[in-house]
Amino acid sequence: MKKLVFATALAIGSLTIGTAATPIIFHDGIMEDVFIQDYTEISTSDLPTPIVNALASDYQGTMLNKAYVDDENNYKLEITSQDGSSVVLYADAEGNWLEM
Repeated sequence: MKKLVFATALAIGSLTIGTAATPIIFHDGIMEDVFIQDYTEISTSDLPTPIVNALASDYQGTMLNKAYVDDENNYKLEITSQDGSSVVLYADAEGNWLEM
């Protein structure tokens, strides 16, 4: 009996070895791969003018700490809000805010 329990545990354990390189998420019965976007840090002075203008008008009083860009010209901005909390924003090159 002990050998049967051990063999079952070994068989189940072997099913979890060799997972995919990218995480897989299940929701609503649909399986999808999660793609992690790579961003490269840039100087905040290198941000396109439309993003700077959108940040100044939509997030007044915030401080821009870091800026990043990806291969598709989408930007990731790390800002500090007026209450001192850190916020991450995403925008395209035209200054439109993106949901991530």
